[in-house]
Formats: sequence, structure tokens, C-alpha cells
Amino acid sequence: MKYDVSLELENREESYSFGDVAKQANGSAWIKSGKSVILATVVINETEIVKDDFLPLTVQYIEKTYAAGKIPGGFFKRETKPSDFETLTSRIVDRSLRPLFPKGFGHPTQITIMVFSADSESDLQVLALNAASAALFTSDIDINTSVSAVRTVKVDGELVINPTLSQLKNSTLDLYLSGTKDDLLMIEMRTFGGEKVEVSEMIIDPMLDPTMSGAVISSHVSNAMSEDELIEVFEKTQAELFSANTKYEEAFASSQKAVLPLDLKAHVSNEEMMTYVRATHMSEIKDAMKQMAKSERSTALRTLRKKILTLKEEWASVELEVELKDAIDKVKKEEVRAQILNENVRADGRALTEVRPISIDTNILPSAHSSCLFTRGQTQALVVLTMGGGKDAQMFESLTDSGTQNENFMVHYNFPGFSVGEASPVMGTKRRELGHGNLAKRALAPAVNLEGQTVRLVSEILESNGSSSMATVCGGYMALKAADIETSDTIAGIAMGMVSEGGKYAILSDIMGLEDHDGDMDFKVTGSKEGITAMQMDIKLGGVSLDILKEALYQAKEGRSHIIDIMLEAESKIEFNDGVLPSVDFFHIDPSFIGEVIGQAGKTIRELIEKFEVAIDIDKKDGKVKITGKNKSGVSGARGHIEGIVNAPKKEKVKYEVGEKHEGTVKRIVDFGAFIELPDGTDGLLHISKISDQRVDKVSDLLSEGEKISVEILEFKGNKISLGRA
Repeated sequence: MKYDVSLELENREESYSFGDVAKQANGSAWIKSGKSVILATVVINETEIVKDDFLPLTVQYIEKTYAAGKIPGGFFKRETKPSDFETLTSRIVDRSLRPLFPKGFGHPTQITIMVFSADSESDLQVLALNAASAALFTSDIDINTSVSAVRTVKVDGELVINPTLSQLKNSTLDLYLSGTKDDLLMIEMRTFGGEKVEVSEMIIDPMLDPTMSGAVISSHVSNAMSEDELIEVFEKTQAELFSANTKYEEAFASSQKAVLPLDLKAHVSNEEMMTYVRATHMSEIKDAMKQMAKSERSTALRTLRKKILTLKEEWASVELEVELKDAIDKVKKEEVRAQILNENVRADGRALTEVRPISIDTNILPSAHSSCLFTRGQTQALVVLTMGGGKDAQMFESLTDSGTQNENFMVHYNFPGFSVGEASPVMGTKRRELGHGNLAKRALAPAVNLEGQTVRLVSEILESNGSSSMATVCGGYMALKAADIETSDTIAGIAMGMVSEGGKYAILSDIMGLEDHDGDMDFKVTGSKEGITAMQMDIKLGGVSLDILKEALYQAKEGRSHIIDIMLEAESKIEFNDGVLPSVDFFHIDPSFIGEVIGQAGKTIRELIEKFEVAIDIDKKDGKVKITGKNKSGVSGARGHIEGIVNAPKKEKVKYEVGEKHEGTVKRIVDFGAFIELPDGTDGLLHISKISDQRVDKVSDLLSEGEKISVEILEFKGNKISLGRA
């Protein structure tokens, strides 16, 4: 392969070839970085124009397992549906490139990104966006702006730009920025735990042999990042992002194709209608704005449109009704923004920093392990938690991993149509649902200490008027606490917005759907009172300055603290579902007692498991014990029994001599004799042939467990003592 361009970037080199493959596409870019090779193509439908006010752009990121020398697992030996990573990467590329297209661009456009070769250290999400942007920049579509991505991590307290995957896995921060040489367009950020701790355990479970061992549990300590520290990271990352895009545009300029003449959708608002609506129906527009639910607001605006058509009969045609609908929407948007910028008042009457009323109800589902109904204004999420063991973890395999991985913390987000008053069928998981669930997971994961458990959170959005993903974060945290799961801090989320006109701007806390639709920014921030665990930002403007971003971060902190105070009050009133909630207990014992807790051939531990209906995990190195059961009484009973074994006074060992006679206790009867416990707790074997001078066919005919008998030390065989009847 001949490469047209090679670029030296921070910690990475990229080589590009244009036009050598996929020549019938409107644009294509073949990128090689390390041992990774990606092809990105852009194809448009030149003859079709979608008339809706929507950019018909589709992005598909596709991984092929042969890229890493693998054959797909499972029954079907070919790639099937996209993995979560593929879907989330497609969303990242889509959100980054969508702002580049000019207003009125209505030609269906498909961007396809295919991974042909991948090494274990390549950041495929960064390379995917860079390849797609290069293909778009050099295509015959009239787009002359480069968009690229830069990832920054923090390893051992030091920032690393464009890290390897090994560095990412050992990082406490993952910041993904995309933008142009002038503007920041998108942010994806999350923190990991602090020091990673791995503990090798011996697993003792009713389904396993007590002698089996080998499970490894990893946990993280919460590592939320302060706003000031995060701004510094933004500044350094953004500088590299802007520098990289300047290099891209200079290097790719000579490979650009001649621009294809394309028609844009002619979208000119009817000024006559807008003037009429402003002059005669502003009160009805304002009343419609106060209808907070999307369905109610749509109904109010539709009713107004029908009223105007009865007054203005000359507008009663299909084409003019469409123009009237557009005029009403434009006037409504103008008024929403004007109230915010000029009066510091929002459509629902709130101040710019005010959070909507919040109510929290926990464990409202009696048969679920835990649940939380979190309501904020007209956004409502029912978050349900289910606990499981290690075997319930989600197995997955990524292209760059050497083997199968297990995910023991899952967050699944569902957004049915009825939540916004739409009569739409419930279908499979959409990209948006997957993205929102992933954001909530990234927000909560740094604060959760699962200790080897598997937890699944499912968020059912019952009503939505903005910020349902943040309601999922808040409800998810409360569901964790309602299941008595340990967390390092209280985590909440808030969605921030912005309206900007000329030199004026206003930042909004806890945006609703109307402000998201008519505003200029959607900025979701999650974390504790001390710092941020995750964030996601999309800009509808050309970009955002770091000064505005910093102001939004601190305003988000105030709103987050307000929400956390309400959550803490609700947490103090939680009543657990004791009848169905699995119970887990952790404690330590002296490792020297582990043999006695397990018992000979695992007899003691099996008896505990059967009697108390629990699973018991014991770490042989440090004596850490984990007991899991269906109820607290079983768990506490098992713990009490183990502590009884450990705390029982030790009998001083006696040095026995052959011929000595002692009183012992029949501890256990077997077919070939009986085990006798001597005064110091040592066991000796009284063989069936030594019980009586006469032949004995059945030991239990002469002895019973717990009976006191006199025995004589006959001989020592290694550590075993042979006894006779005295």
C-alpha cells in the first residue's frame, strides 16, 4: 500500500492513503497506525433530498474478528449484530461529524468505518473518528474542516496524551475530546477507581468442590476529579487537538476531490406568518411553552395552528400549513431563548440555576432485590437492581483483548414511547438507549464496591421531559443503597444547557426537553459533592470556550450538591426488602483456623452451607471471609458458627505415649471403626477390630457419637494415632 501522507502526532504516527481502495465511494481514507489498519468511506445519495428538517447521516463502525486473528465464537462463525463497543463508537463518530454538515443538507449520507487489522495497543475509537473525518474532508462533499479526537489519561499521577490501551487500563482518568482546529465539539469523560486491588480467593460454594481455588476479584476506590483539575486537563488536551487538526488540514488539502454540486434544502421561513403570529398570538405561544410535557406542548401548538387556519382561510393548503407550523415553531423558539437571555426566566418559571422538584421512593417493588422511583419534574425513572454471583457476570470479548472478559456491573436503560406520549412499539435496544445506559454505568462504577458480586441495574423511563439519563444515575445510586451495597460516595447527575445569542449567553441547570431542543448545548455531569466521575457534552454551536465550560462545571456542582442533599435524606429512610434481598457479610479470621473451618475433606464447611443455605468464600492468605445467602438470618448464623470455631479456647496439645490410657469422646462413626477425640482435641482411630474382644459387625451397635469411652494409645503412624479399647 502506498501512503500519501504520514503524520507525527503526540505519542502516535498515522499514515493515510486516499483513493487507492473503495474508489466508487464519494470519499475514502485508508489509515495505518502501528499494526492497526482502518478503512473509512463516505457515500451520498446525490439524487434524493430528505425534506424533513433533519440531517440523514448514518455512521456504522464495524469490527472484523480476523483483524486480531480470531474466529467468531458461538454457533455462527461470522460477525452478527454490532457489539456494544461498535455501537458506542458509531455514536461518538456521528456526534462529532454531524455539526460539520451545512444547514439544509438533505442528501442521505452513509459513513462506514471498517477495522481490517488491530493490535492490542491501538485506540480504535480515536482512529475511527480520524479516518472518517479524513474520508469526509477529502471527498467531493463541500466540507473543508477537519475533526479529530484526542484521548488523555492519567497514569501514576501523570497525564498521557494519545495513550496505549495498556496505559488506559492503568489510568484513573479517561478523557476523549473531539473538535476542529478552532472549536471543541464533544466531550466523553469518566474516572476509574484509584489503586486497583486484586485478591486471589479460594471459592467455597455449594456447586463447587471445597478444595477448588483460583478466582480473582478486582476493585477500585472512587477517584472523582475536581473541577479545577479537570479544566487543566481540558486545556492541555484541547491544545493538542487544535494542533492536530491544523496538521490534518494542511496534509490532506492536496488530496481533496473537486466539489460535487449539490442542492441544499431551501428552508426559508415565512416572515409574513411569523409577523402575524408574533402580533396576534403571543399569549397562546407562551401558554403552550408552559405545557411542559412534549405531547401537551405539541397538542397546544397544533390547536393554535388549526385556530389560525380558520381565521386565515387563504393559508388553508397543505404547503402553507407546513409553513405555518414552521413559523409557529420559530416564534416559540425565539421566545424561549429571549426570556432566558433577557429576563433570566425559563419557560416553566424557574431561575437559571434552579432544579425541578424531586421525589424519591425506594423499594416500591416487593419482589425485586431493590428499586427506586426517582422523579424530577416531569422526568421519571424506575431503576430496579438485581444481585447475583460471579457466574452471573456478562461475558464479552473485545477485538484488542486476548481473551474473554467478565462485566459484573451492568446498567441497562430503556426508553419506551409512552414516556413522551408517543404511540410507538417497543423494539430492540436503540443506540441512544445503549449510550445513556453506558453513561450511567460510567458515572456510578467508580463509587461501587461489589466485592465479587454481580449487579444489574435496569432503568425504565416512565416519563421524560429532559435529562432521563441523569435521573437514571440518581435512581441507580439510590437502588444500590436500597440493596445495602457499599459505595465510596454519593453520586448524582445533572444536565446543563446553554443559550447563546450574539455576545450574550446563559447557562441553565437541569434542562428540560424544550430547552434541550431550542438550546445550544447538552452537557451532562455526574459525580459527588467533591468531584466528577463522568461527563458527556454535545455542542450545537460551532464550539464552546473553556471559560464557559468552567462556569458550567461549577454551576453543575451546585445543582449536583442540591440533588445529593435530597438523596441523602431519602437514603436515611430506606427500608430493605429483607425477605428477598440477598445478604452479604465480610469479616476476617486468623488464617491458622481455616483448616478447622473447612474441616476434614470439607465436611464442616459443607455442613454450614447446607444448614444455613449460604455460599462461603475464604481467602487463604489473609483470612478474609465472604458469606452470601438468601437472607440475613442465614448469613449471620453461618458467621456466628465460624466465629465460634475460631474463638473456641484451644486445648493445650498433649504429648501421648504408647500404652497410655485416656478418656475420649466418640466424634464420628464410620464403617471401619470410630474416630475418638482425645482430651487435647486430637483425633485417633479406634478400628472396628479393637472395639471388643468379640467380632463386631456394626460399630453403631456398640458405640454412639458423643459417648465417653476409655481408650489406650497403641501406636503412631505418622501423624495418625491408632487406639484400642481400654
